[in-house]
Amino acid sequence: RITEPGGDAVRAVYASHLRQPEYAHLTRDPRLVVPAQRLIGGDLYLYQFKINAKPAFGGDGWAWHQDYIAWKIADGIPGPRLVNFVLFLDGVDEFNGPIVFVPGSHRDGMLRRERSTTHRSDQHLDPDDISLTPAEMRGLIERHCMRSPKGGPGTVVAFHPEIVHGSAANMSPFPRRVAILTYNDVRNTPRGTPRPEYLVCRDTRPLRVPEMA
Repeated sequence: RITEPGGDAVRAVYASHLRQPEYAHLTRDPRLVVPAQRLIGGDLYLYQFKINAKPAFGGDGWAWHQDYIAWKIADGIPGPRLVNFVLFLDGVDEFNGPIVFVPGSHRDGMLRRERSTTHRSDQHLDPDDISLTPAEMRGLIERHCMRSPKGGPGTVVAFHPEIVHGSAANMSPFPRRVAILTYNDVRNTPRGTPRPEYLVCRDTRPLRVPEMA
C-alpha cells in the first residue's frame, strides 16, 4: 500500500488479486486476456496488478511518464512487449483526475533511459522518478495532442507501455479508483532480481482461455 505524500490516504494498492478471489478471477477473464493476447501477439502472463486511488478533494496527480522505462529500470524487462488494461472502479469524468494520454507518443519509443530525480527505491517507483520535462511534453503535445477517456464504472481502456500519460489532482467530491492489469509476453520476463512478488508476479506460465470459468 502506497499513501499520498505527507498523509495516510491511499494512493496505490498492489496485488489485490493475491488476497481477493474476485480480483483473481478478473485477471483471467477472457474479455481481458483474449484482447491482450491479440495485442501482444503471443502467450502472456499477468505481470502486475494494482489499484490507483484518488480520494475526493485531495487525490494527488501523476507526473507525465511512460510505464515501460520504470519496468526496465526496476525489473530488467527487456522490451515493451506488455499491455495495460485500466478498469474504472468509479465513474471517471473531467473533474476527478482522469488519465490523460498523448496518443501516438508510443511510436517515439523510450523517451527517458534513466531516473530523472535522485530519489531511489527498490520497490514502488513513482512517476516523479521518470517524469518528462515541460519542454519534452510541449513538443510531444504539439505533435500528438492529448486525449482523456471517460466513462462509468466497468469501462475498460487498453494502452501501450510506452504511451506518455499522466493525470491531475482530484479536486472534486467524487473518488476516482481504477484497477490496472498489466500483461507481459512470456518471452519478456524480468532479467536479474525482480522486485517483491506483490509488485512483480512470479507465475509466468501462459494464461490459457480454456482454463477460465
